[in-house]
Amino acid sequence: MRVIRWLIGGVVFLVLLLVALQNADLVTLRFFNVWSWEAPLVFIVLLAFAAGVGCGLLAGAVKVARLSRQLAKARRDHAARRVPPPAPHGATPGTAPASGPGFEPPTDAL
Repeated sequence: MRVIRWLIGGVVFLVLLLVALQNADLVTLRFFNVWSWEAPLVFIVLLAFAAGVGCGLLAGAVKVARLSRQLAKARRDHAARRVPPPAPHGATPGTAPASGPGFEPPTDAL
């Protein structure tokens, strides 16, 4: 499987290299009629690709930073609201059936 992956990668590289060599003509890149730049088409496409990759990595880094801040805040909140462990016998007062307000034992006083 590893050999097939390298073989496919090599073929794709060779095809892209041949396309790049075929498109080595000079092109003019103009920025709002203020500044112009002449460079090979392959170089311009490579710069555009690199700029896109850079923007994608920057967007991913911003998202990771935001998520790590949220995770740190959630951990701080969780540590602040620590609930004490239950009583040693395992029952919490007032949770037995028929206990609490309105379930007082009857009195015989008149």
